Amino acid sequence: MAEAEMPGVMRLRKIYGLKQLLKGVRLAGCLHLTAQTGVMIEALRQLGAQVQWSSSNPLSTQDHVAAALVKNGVSIYAWKGETEEEKLWYDGCVLTRIIHEKYPHLTRVIHCISEETTAGITQLHILFNNNQLKVPVINVNDSVTKSKFDNYYGCGESLIDGIKRATDVMIGGKIAVVIGYGNVGKGCAKALSIYGARVIVTEIDPICALQAVMDGYQVTTMAEACKIGQIFVSATGSTGLIRGEHMMKMCDMAILCNIGSGQTEIDVVWLKANAVQIEHIKPQVDIYHLLSGRAIILLVDGRVINLYK
Repeated sequence: MAEAEMPGVMRLRKIYGLKQLLKGVRLAGCLHLTAQTGVMIEALRQLGAQVQWSSSNPLSTQDHVAAALVKNGVSIYAWKGETEEEKLWYDGCVLTRIIHEKYPHLTRVIHCISEETTAGITQLHILFNNNQLKVPVINVNDSVTKSKFDNYYGCGESLIDGIKRATDVMIGGKIAVVIGYGNVGKGCAKALSIYGARVIVTEIDPICALQAVMDGYQVTTMAEACKIGQIFVSATGSTGLIRGEHMMKMCDMAILCNIGSGQTEIDVVWLKANAVQIEHIKPQVDIYHLLSGRAIILLVDGRVINLYK
C-alpha cells in the first residue's frame, strides 16, 4: 500500500535500480521506521547503498516493517516501545550532533548529511554560525515538497487521525489552540476547523500571526488561550511551549498533544511531578489529576501525535 502512495520513489527505483548509482555508499539513517520509510530504504538498497537504520522516536516504529527489512538484510536498530536506556533522545539532527561531539574524526569521510526536521535545521544553523559544522548538509525540511505538502497537508490530516485514534472525542464545537502557525500549524488549524473546532492560534512571529488573522483565526497569547482551550496542539519544533503555569489554568480534561519534534514542547516533567494521580487509560493515553481537582489528558507522552498507532 505504501508503494502505491509513493509513485515518485517507485519510478526512481525502476529507472535507476540497474545502474546502481549508490554502489559502495554506506548510508546511516535516523527516521521514524514506518512503511513509507521502509519503501525508501528498499529504494536506497536497490540503488546500491549499504543501509543501516535507527528510529527517531521510541513509539513510532512499525515492528512488522522492521522485521521485513531485517529479513531482507538491512541492519535495523529500532523497535516499538524502546526504553529511555535503549534509545538516544532525539530532538532533531541527532546523528549530526553525535558525530560532531563524539566522533569528529568521522567528518573526514562523510560526504553529506540530510536533515528533514525544523528542530534539526535550527540546531544545524547554530553549528554553522559557530563554524562548527564540518560536513555539507542538505536541508530537506525547507524543500517545497516537504514544507508545502508534507508539513501542511500531511500533518493536518494525520493530526486528526491521531487525536481520533487516541481519544475518540468529537472535535466539532471544541476550542482548539494551535501553538505555532508555520506550515505545520497552518495545516493543523485548517484540519481542526474543517472538523468544526473553533481554532485559536498563538504565534510569536508577527507575519505568521497576521496570516492567521487573515485566515480567520483568533490570535492571542498562550497565557490567555490556556484558560479557554479544550484541545492544545503544539506545532513549532521548539521547546517549552506548554508549561506548568499554563496547565494550572486549563479546564478540566483538556487534551494536550504535540505534532512538533521531540518531547520538549510540552513540559511533561512538570506534569508528572505535579500530578496527584496518573490514570493510564490505554497505550499512549494518560490522565493526570492535579491538586486543583482538574485533570489533563496527555497523548503519546508528549511525543509526536501523528505517528501514534
